[in-house]
Amino acid sequence: MIVSVRKIAQRFKLILLFVALTVCLYQLLALAQPWIKPVDRYREPTGRAVKVFRDEAVREEQLTMGERLKRFYWYGQ
Repeated sequence: MIVSVRKIAQRFKLILLFVALTVCLYQLLALAQPWIKPVDRYREPTGRAVKVFRDEAVREEQLTMGERLKRFYWYGQ
């Protein structure tokens, strides 16, 4: 079996280039992370919007299986 040092060097250069580009892309995404971060879903709404919350008076543990299924189909959740 013949081992070519030139081919090994070329493959090493390719792997090194791949790792360097991967690190550069990671750093670029880390810099852009605050810009692409999702908006806080639980902030106070502005304008005429109304914040909706769950009614804690009826707990899901107290519902029967039929009631839970009916609510699933009614609300689509």
